[in-house]
Amino acid sequence: MMTVNLEYLKVFYYTANCGSVTKAAALLSISQPAVSQSVKLLESQLGVSLFQRESRGVTLTAEGRVLYEYVKTGYEQFLLGTEEVQKMKNLETGEVHIGASDMTLQFYLLPFLESYSEQYPAIKVNVTNGPTPETLQSLREGIIDFGVVSSPFEAADDMEVIPVREVEDVFVAGRRFIAYKNRMLDLQELLKLPMIVLENNTSSRSYMNRYLAENGITLAPEFELATSDMIVQFALRNLGVGCVVRDFAKEALDSGVLFELRFNRMIPKRHFCVVKRKHAVLSNAAARLLETMGLIERG
Repeated sequence: MMTVNLEYLKVFYYTANCGSVTKAAALLSISQPAVSQSVKLLESQLGVSLFQRESRGVTLTAEGRVLYEYVKTGYEQFLLGTEEVQKMKNLETGEVHIGASDMTLQFYLLPFLESYSEQYPAIKVNVTNGPTPETLQSLREGIIDFGVVSSPFEAADDMEVIPVREVEDVFVAGRRFIAYKNRMLDLQELLKLPMIVLENNTSSRSYMNRYLAENGITLAPEFELATSDMIVQFALRNLGVGCVVRDFAKEALDSGVLFELRFNRMIPKRHFCVVKRKHAVLSNAAARLLETMGLIERG
C-alpha cells in the first residue's frame, strides 16, 4: 500500500480549494515554489497529473477531482477535530463524570457543582449517584473521572485519596424516647432500642457495624432503609432510634423535634474524600472542576 506524505495532501487540498498556487501559498504561509514542489512530489508519488496549469491558476484533472473528494472529507474532519479539541481546552464544550452518594452530594459537592455550572454552562456534568462501593468500582473501571465518597473504604494502590470534610455519625430519637435525653448512656443501651439504620451496602453502615462490634455490640435493626433522609423521617414518627450522619438530622435537632443520644464513648469522626486515579490524565473540564473545589492548582 502506498504511503503518501500528509503534508503534500494538505497543500493539494488548499491549492484545489483556491484554484491558485499563489493563494494557496498565502493561506499556508509558505512560498509559491514550496507549494509547486509539494504538488509535483505528490503527482510523482501517485504517477498522475492532478492539476491542469492555466494562465489564471489551476484546475483539477479527472484524477485530481477524484482525489480531492476524498482528501476534502478527511482534511475537513481533521480541522473539525482540532477545532473541537480547542473548544474542550477553552471549556466551550466537554463533559465531567463524577460518582457520589446522596450524602456527599448534598453536604459537600452540590455547591461546587452550582458554581461550576454557572461559570462553565457549556460543560455537561454527569453524576452517577450510588454508595461508596459502587463509586469506587466505577473509578476502577474508568467510568468516572473522580468520586466523592465517605470513609471508611479500601482504596486501591493506584487511587489518590483526598479528605475534604469531617463528618460525624449520631443516634437520634423523638419524644417516645425522651427518657434517654440528657443522659450519658453506655453503647450497650442500643441493644434495648428499636434501631433504624442504612442498608448493608453502604460505607456508613459498615463503619457503624465495625465500631459497635469493637465494643461487643451487634445490632438487630428494626428497620434497614435505603436513604438517611428516610431514617430521619422514621425517627420523627417515633419508630425507633436512627443512626445517621449529623447533617441529615441537623434541622430536626436544631428545632428540638429530635434529640441526640449521648454516650460515654465518643464515636470517631469520619471524612468525605475525593478519590481519583493517581496517573490518569483528566480532561480539561474535570481538572477545572477539581480546581474549583480547591483540590488542584491551575496549571
